[in-house]
Amino acid sequence: MDLSNLIISIPTILYALTIHEYAHGWTANKFGDPTARLQGRLTLNPIAHIDILGALCFVFAHFGWGKPVPVNPNNFKNPRRDNVVVSFAGPASNFISALLFGIVFHFLREASFLPHNLLSFLINLFLTGIIMNLSLAFFNMIPLYPLDGSHILEGLLPYPMAMKYKEVERYSPFILLGLILMGNFTNVSIIGLILGPPIHYFLRLFAGL
Repeated sequence: MDLSNLIISIPTILYALTIHEYAHGWTANKFGDPTARLQGRLTLNPIAHIDILGALCFVFAHFGWGKPVPVNPNNFKNPRRDNVVVSFAGPASNFISALLFGIVFHFLREASFLPHNLLSFLINLFLTGIIMNLSLAFFNMIPLYPLDGSHILEGLLPYPMAMKYKEVERYSPFILLGLILMGNFTNVSIIGLILGPPIHYFLRLFAGL
């Protein structure tokens, strides 16, 4: 990745990770769990939410994660239901961000009054923002711990099945990391094959490309 792409990618990655984790913390706080707020994670400061490995994976593999916001489901009135909503809030914030970036992207394509160099930079910036937010949204919906999809699936499954699912979650991070590394070494990304179609569909829908 060259310097110009890094200059565009870094702020969009920081935004996507920050809004994702902030949405978790904000929603948890609204449902009665102040853990994130008390630990200083209810903030839009990206430094509080960056996981170095997750950010590097985002740069080089186009999929990644932030530092998980601490959530204590015991503080919720309905722990299983509320935890599903809190888990879904992160991907939802990225999906909504991609939609909003798409609206700005459409405006910029018609903004001929801006200097050409500035216009080109902004178009690339918001297009990358759409891609990064869609990637983070769909990546986190994978039902492998510690991704949000695992918490959502656990909360939706009948309780006995959820407990069996929870028993194998300790292996999930190794499976996830293995899939990412396998894609880098073999140039055949299983995650990319699964997530590529929905990401490209909504990229075309939001960007009009």
